[in-house]
Amino acid sequence: MPSVRGVDLKREMANNPAPGLSPVRARLRADALRLIEAEDLVEASYSYRIVPLDRPAAETLHVGGETLHAPRLLPESGELTSLGCGVCTVGPRLEARVTALFGERRASLALAVDEVANQMLMALGRRVQDRMLSECYRCRLSMAGELRAGDPGLDIEAQAAVLRLAEAESIGVRVHGGHLLTPLKSVSMVLGVGRDLPAVSWSRCESCPSSSKCNFGRLPKPAMLGRVEA
Repeated sequence: MPSVRGVDLKREMANNPAPGLSPVRARLRADALRLIEAEDLVEASYSYRIVPLDRPAAETLHVGGETLHAPRLLPESGELTSLGCGVCTVGPRLEARVTALFGERRASLALAVDEVANQMLMALGRRVQDRMLSECYRCRLSMAGELRAGDPGLDIEAQAAVLRLAEAESIGVRVHGGHLLTPLKSVSMVLGVGRDLPAVSWSRCESCPSSSKCNFGRLPKPAMLGRVEA
């Protein structure tokens, strides 16, 4: 089970600033990056597994002893044989520092640190998907689609099962309270894996009311969300 700790995201953050920042926000982002590095606030880790289906694919998927109702992952052609299940986190220190900054009445810097933390988490999520894609490529399989618990097509109740499939405990990520993840700056994901899967015609962002204004939506998309030619 691949589990990676201590991922360095500094170069990615320096080389890929969020688009359209005003001079003030750009300065705050630079201040946030300096603070994050000076106080060693990032504990970036990820874990993933590619888990074969226990039964032939249907709207309710049986995989690794778990049950997920995820009809969106059923391909229009090809054969779904497995699920790629991943989880990543930037650790608890970032969120604790944001809370402390608000307590110090440094709200602008707190928001900037929180925004950078979200960008780091998104970059880390792309790395997880890249690693899963690489494994699929070696096995002459393809990967398509991405769902997260709570998206249309995968109920929030699936969160605990996804974490178990990804063996999230190995990096200290757990479900807390009403299906939230702890540390808070963590995310899980499920992708379809199989033979000759076509590129999907949907995006997990398409139903979000903020998608047209979201900076994350304008960041580079993962390369694997479509067919992989072996």
